[in-house]
This record gives sequence, structure tokens and C-alpha cells, in this order.
Amino acid sequence: MAASPVFVAGTFDTKSDELTYLKDTIKRAGVAVQTVDLSTTDKPSSADVSPQTIAAHHPGGVDAVFTGDRGSAVAGMAHAFKRWAMQNAESIGGMISAGGSGGTALVTPALQTLPIGTPKIMVSTVASGNVEPYVGPSDIMMMYSVTDVQGLNTISRKVLGNAAAAMAGAALYAPDVIADANEKPGLGMTMFGVTTAAVQSVMGKLENEYEPFVFHATGVGGRSMEKLADGGFFMAVVDLTTTEICDLLFDGVFAADDDRLGSIIRRKIPYVGSVGALDMVNFGAPSTVPAKYADRLFYEHNPQVTLMRTTPDENTQMGKWIAGRLNQMHGQVRFLLPLGGVSALDAPDMPFNDVDARTKLFDAIRSNFAATADRRLIEVPYHINSDGFSDAVVKALHDMT
Repeated sequence: MAASPVFVAGTFDTKSDELTYLKDTIKRAGVAVQTVDLSTTDKPSSADVSPQTIAAHHPGGVDAVFTGDRGSAVAGMAHAFKRWAMQNAESIGGMISAGGSGGTALVTPALQTLPIGTPKIMVSTVASGNVEPYVGPSDIMMMYSVTDVQGLNTISRKVLGNAAAAMAGAALYAPDVIADANEKPGLGMTMFGVTTAAVQSVMGKLENEYEPFVFHATGVGGRSMEKLADGGFFMAVVDLTTTEICDLLFDGVFAADDDRLGSIIRRKIPYVGSVGALDMVNFGAPSTVPAKYADRLFYEHNPQVTLMRTTPDENTQMGKWIAGRLNQMHGQVRFLLPLGGVSALDAPDMPFNDVDARTKLFDAIRSNFAATADRRLIEVPYHINSDGFSDAVVKALHDMT
């Protein structure tokens, strides 16, 4: 039996039959299970954890949740439940829920706060669409409900039953991860197709020292890396591919959030960073590019990914943004500028080769960067994908660690 119980969470005032079915199915499998009621009507509840208990975790108290207005009540309960989950994470063996779009938005922020590896399942009517806002950087399993989560029927019993069985199996048969005496420290890394050569070269030179964890810099990839960094999974971070900042500032589809680099600031993890793929903003198919960018330079990476070359002015903006974040870091920091180019497309005879744009980026970082004994800016006279650059990255990491 799982050391900690599985929690079935949801709005029991409207989804009692479905949530109770989940609870009973998990319990029959021999797993300890408790219920959490997230109803926003402030009525008495028979759940193991009442709505009033959850609401009390809101910074504004229960009155900030039970407002009488559905929109503000749901938002308040979501915030309170997220705080409750964070405070009780160590005693949660898994969490499962079922709901529509509102229930999914209510529960998943809390699921995202639970540690990577804690089983998390959301049965949802919106799980067949874009689930990135609900999953975020976490390992939430989204299961499409097929029918609406509104009463039990032949279909919903099968879908909910499968979800409950998956949760029970995850709780009962969690992998027994045994520490290896020869286990290497973790190294977080960011990569894009156009910086793959750089990352692979660094990995090859560090393979005897670190266990690399490589994250695709697609917005959620960077957030996933930082979530794990916040959780203490990495001894150091080699963040060569900061391209998500382009998309954050200029409407791209692989955008970072405003907390990019926040985990390094908070945790003071040894950090080697660079400007990989800051020459491009990512969009979908050509038809998805905003009209205001119609006269720009584009490169079709594939039919579903269109790349837009960043301008000198945009590079100045990015450089200032990056330097501002770097200046908030008070651990060991080495930030490298590859003077020969920042991606496979930003190189001689390649479509995004632009010396002026690169110069503006580097100048903005130089002029706004506040160097200290621990925080250093290193200029490397090579292209980012060159062997000389990867040598400089490895040296910078060794200097710190």
C-alpha cells in the first residue's frame, strides 16, 4: 500500500457521483484514498478535507473564496487549493480529479505544484485540445473524458475506471529508485535544433562528470528545467539556449514566462548561460504570423514552424532584459557571448547571418551587465556550435564547480 494516501479532488457539489466512483475504484485496488471537496458554495461537506479547510488557505481567508460570484469564487478556491497542495505535498501519494473546463482550471494549478514523480491525473473534457496551460512544466497525465463529466454511464465508467486504475497502479507500483553510489550530479541543459551541436559537444566533454538533463527550449521546456532546478535536482545549469526570451518579448509561440531564470536567482545554482537561438522568433505555419511582421525575414523550418529573424532593435531589447535578470543572480554565474554567431542559421552564408543584430545584442548585454567576482561575462571568439565554444563552456563550469 502507498505510504501516503491518494487524494481525489474536485467539486463534490456538482461531480459527486464521478469523484466518488474514482475514490471507490482506487480503494478497491487496496490504496488508501481521501477526498478533497473544492465546492465554492460554502455548504457542509462529507469529504475528508472540506471546502472550508481549503478556503482557509487563501491569503484573504474564506471570505475571499466564498464570494457568491462564481468567477471570483473559482479563482479564489484555485489559489487556496494550490497553497494547500504546496503545504501538504510530502503527504500526498497522488492526486486525481475529473471535471470540465472550470474544474480543470480549478485543480491543475495545484497539481503543477506537486513534485515531479508524484502521480497526477486529470480526467477532463478539454484534454483533447491544447493542454499546455493545464499541464505546464509538470508531469500531469491528461485523459480525455469522451463524454461530459456529468453523470455516470457506460462510457464514463470505463474512462473514469481506467483513470482510477492508472492512479492505483502508480501508487502501488511506484518505481523503487535506489541511489547509486556512482550516481553523477545532475546538470540541467537547454537545447534547440539550431544549438544541438553545441549541447552535444558539451555533453560529450562532461559525460564522466555529470548526468545531463536536456530540455527542448519550447517555452514549457525552460519552465520544466527551472521547476526541477527549484526542486534541487541539479548541481549546475548550462543554459546555452535562451531563445524562449525572443518569443516572450516578440509574440512567439515558444515563449518563456516572466520568471525565466528565476530558479537560478532563487537557488543560486552555478550557472553557465549564453545567447543560443536569440536570432529567431518562432511561429506556427506561415498563416499564423501576425500581420505586423509581414515584411520581416523568415525561414521555414518545417510546414508547421516558421522562424523570424530578430532585428537589431529587438536584440537590444533582449540584451537589456537578459542583463537585468543576470544582475539579480548572486551565485556563481558565467555568461558567454559567442561572437561568431548564435545559432546554426546565424553563420556565414546562412539565412540569418546578421553581424549588426549580433553586435546590438552583445553591446546591450555588455553595457547593462554588472560584473562581480562571482558574476562574469565571457566573450568567446567562436560560433556557438564550434568546438572552441564548447571548450569555453566546460572551462567556465569547471571554474565554478
